[in-house]
Amino acid sequence: MNTSKTARLGALVATGVLAFGALAACGSSDNNSSDNAAGGGSGGGSMDVGVILPDATTSPRWESQDKPNLQKAFDAAGLKSDIQNAQGDTAKFGQLCDSMIGEGVAVLLITNLDSDSGAACLKKAADAGVKTIDYDRLTLGGGASYYVSFDNVKVGELMGQGLVDAMTAEGHKGGDVVTVDGAETDNNAALFKQGYDKALAAAPQFKVVANQSGEWDATKAGEVFDGMFTQHKNIVGAVVANDTMSGGVIARLKANGQEGKILTTGQDASTEGLQNVLRGYQAGTVYKNTALEAKAASDLAIALIKGDDAAAKALATGTVKDTKLNTDVASVLATPVWITKDNVKQVVSDGQADASQICAGDVAKLCTKFSVQ
Repeated sequence: MNTSKTARLGALVATGVLAFGALAACGSSDNNSSDNAAGGGSGGGSMDVGVILPDATTSPRWESQDKPNLQKAFDAAGLKSDIQNAQGDTAKFGQLCDSMIGEGVAVLLITNLDSDSGAACLKKAADAGVKTIDYDRLTLGGGASYYVSFDNVKVGELMGQGLVDAMTAEGHKGGDVVTVDGAETDNNAALFKQGYDKALAAAPQFKVVANQSGEWDATKAGEVFDGMFTQHKNIVGAVVANDTMSGGVIARLKANGQEGKILTTGQDASTEGLQNVLRGYQAGTVYKNTALEAKAASDLAIALIKGDDAAAKALATGTVKDTKLNTDVASVLATPVWITKDNVKQVVSDGQADASQICAGDVAKLCTKFSVQ
């Protein structure tokens, strides 16, 4: 971004006149265009912040949590934003990247589909003088200005320890455990695995007998688990790396009348995941309050738009290693929370889940029992 544009945008943020406006370049209908029509906006048709989310299938969080939380945070900061979803398509991801750079975003925030396509986008942004933020997933080799996420090794530790605690509470003194890992193209999946492998290694009475990627897909995860169960009949628990895949594993267990007999784990605190926790099928889920991620991303965007490097650096709580570039990326890392039946209500009270959706059908009585509603 050139000096004159930095000064212009910095002044606009400082005087509080940046508004949330129409997104003609990317064809968005989700972001209020009425503000621009009424005379708001930063002028010149340029965007302050562009956001590319990865998909709507690997986890419901991207559309149900991250998108509205980011929009709320940017609106509260007076930033004009363009939030789009690549729908799992790397070609669309690239098109959105080009479009956002072309429409003049000052800051580009991405959650990559894979590091290669993510890095290509980040390089284009850097060449255009656009500051970049990796959101939730670190893009290996991407060289993003900052990384905003949760402590993902801790996320994995919570899943592993949560499963050990649940199996022990059910009277298991030992037994076979399997892990259904995230996609191999996702750096976070490696960090989650690092965490839960560490937790399981500290409980040697539970032996890990198989591990395989479920590719963040419910059907694939179910098939992977079926194959594991065919070979290992003494499985007492499964670390499953997110709620979507856990739902696929539980569906297979239900088909065999085994639901609740082999506990699973998850993360994202999705509606389905929270329901399965209440039903006793899932030992727990890792809750990542995405409002915290969104606020951190918004605060960083403001500092970067103002050209206030000192303020941006002050927001970083640590660093995360880009193993491809062998560099430490300044990072803002929030703390995840392990959710069991006893604290499902926390997700609802934080406004990150809807009790009416969770407490439908057979879960209604369980919601009453655990004070969810």
